[in-house]
Amino acid sequence: MRVSLDAIGNLRGVYSGESASGERLLIGSHLDAVRDAGPYDGVLGVVLGIAIIEGLDGQRCPFEIEVVGFSEESGQRFGTAFLGSRALVGRIDEQLLETRDYHDISLGEAITDFGLDPADLPQAVVGPETLAFLEYHIERGPVLESMHKSLGVVEAIVGRSRFTVEFIGEPSNSGTTPMTLRRDALTGAAEWIGMVEQEARSVNGLLATVEKVEVFPGATSVIPSNVTMSVDMRHHSDKTLSGTIARLFEKGRHVAQKRRLRFDFHRHMDHQAVAMHAGLIHVAERALRLAGCPSSKLVSGYGHDAMILAEKIPAALIFVRTPDGLSQNPGMQLNVPDLELALASGAHFLRELPGFAKKGNVSAYA
Repeated sequence: MRVSLDAIGNLRGVYSGESASGERLLIGSHLDAVRDAGPYDGVLGVVLGIAIIEGLDGQRCPFEIEVVGFSEESGQRFGTAFLGSRALVGRIDEQLLETRDYHDISLGEAITDFGLDPADLPQAVVGPETLAFLEYHIERGPVLESMHKSLGVVEAIVGRSRFTVEFIGEPSNSGTTPMTLRRDALTGAAEWIGMVEQEARSVNGLLATVEKVEVFPGATSVIPSNVTMSVDMRHHSDKTLSGTIARLFEKGRHVAQKRRLRFDFHRHMDHQAVAMHAGLIHVAERALRLAGCPSSKLVSGYGHDAMILAEKIPAALIFVRTPDGLSQNPGMQLNVPDLELALASGAHFLRELPGFAKKGNVSAYA
């Protein structure tokens, strides 16, 4: 393979095709991980890409294959995730280059300190000859394990919203204030938290988590006057997600009015859901079946590099089962038979891709 390092630090290797058409399939994932994430988070998808090429035993495909090890997906240093894959779609601008870490070093300075040149970032962008992107990743969850399946094809990566909710009442003495005269922010918050869980259980595919609760003044014999909560909500349909949040906000206002409280909320993040390419989903499903693995469609509750590449080229994401559903755990293991099926599915994916391309499904044929 022809190996290079692009301007954001992605490690890239190109395996030549049987012709000089320049058409190319990308296979890859990220090389970084959060602390104690386990040995397979991200890097598995890079090693599988190399192993799929190794399995060709010198044979050539009608297209080139490029394996990409993305340098930075988790966003730990600069607070912005997917820096490696953002470079491939041209989404690293001057403002992002000025983002600074805890040591007041900018992203641009870090690139330069590593011996690379931010001016070369445009060269990292994928061209119109790129057929598709394929990512293998550990599931980081228990769904495949519960279904007794080795692999799953991801249909979409969920949209995500994060917001803060606050119930505001009035502090008073817990021994002298009758129940009917209290403005207890904590009981109002508790009632609303139950509504969040009820809503999540009633809407198929919705994930809702009250992550952090802060109670003030938090003193003995004092009725709580302020409760602040951070909330995370996810769903693969942006319409469903926004509608659910609107209902919960309305319920929060109703609870506050009933209990003589004030209800405030502040949005912090809204990420839209990203669908994987329908044609590539069919290719991936067929590849799994040919490998002897009954296909299962999944929704990813977590972001992956595939959703960034999907902005520019058709993308597919295949999950590999995580035994016991362990996620971001140094004790994480994988089943060897699952890896054998993943390799076999990759080989079949290579054989099925030309048919997908000829149907005009990719940007190069549009």
